[in-house]
Amino acid sequence: MTGFERDAAPGVLAVSVPGLIALHEDTELTLASVGKLLLLAAVARGIAAGGLDPAEVVEIEEDDRCGGSGLLGVLSGRRWPIGDLAVLVASVSDNTATNALLRRIGLDRVAENAAGLGFVRTRILDRIREPRLPSHPPTFAVGTAGELARFAAGLDGREEWTRIMLGWMACNGDRSLVPALLAHEAEDREVPASAPRGRVWVANKTGTDTGVRADVGVMIGPERRLGYAVLVNGPAGAEHALVGRAREAGLAIGRLAGLA
Repeated sequence: MTGFERDAAPGVLAVSVPGLIALHEDTELTLASVGKLLLLAAVARGIAAGGLDPAEVVEIEEDDRCGGSGLLGVLSGRRWPIGDLAVLVASVSDNTATNALLRRIGLDRVAENAAGLGFVRTRILDRIREPRLPSHPPTFAVGTAGELARFAAGLDGREEWTRIMLGWMACNGDRSLVPALLAHEAEDREVPASAPRGRVWVANKTGTDTGVRADVGVMIGPERRLGYAVLVNGPAGAEHALVGRAREAGLAIGRLAGLA
């Protein structure tokens, strides 16, 4: 089901819904902040296993601070519980909170956890940096739509860590990509068994950067629950077109979930 694919459109569109859509799903692409899902998964699994205390306070260091998305750069507090930092990462994609959590958890531990979840080509390469210099890794995170969609499909609420993840992702304030053209309530954070006719429920994580628009999440419709990943990479300056392609993919995914 690839009616949303247009050969003349800029860049590469990868869409995956396990068992239903597989468009360029094995193509490795730049993820922008969608890569933060790997960090959040490591934190959620640590909390669920008892190895991390969500109330543990982490002090923000000057090296953690980073421009771009987030709120910590304009808030006065310097000491934040791990659980609050995770909510900031999930809800407003806070770059400073991301760096603080990466420092606390460790990039190696995040990578080990990701491997345990089946990620092979999806990985965080570095901390968030503004600016990113030639001496740094080329980007924050890379990955494939297939691996990310399978991960999202596994967030079924059966294990405690998946319930934690869904709760964080339901707080995401960015519904401008896959769910944008779908009837949904952005502030509905309670996971339903199914959505009312004509609506979907979404918990997601987005990523935006120059030439990158990405959205990975869980969609629950009247007929079906889906994990999905939509990744679009293209030339700088074509971001408006990339957004349009992600939204068209969202319409196709919404139809699969039972949204007429």
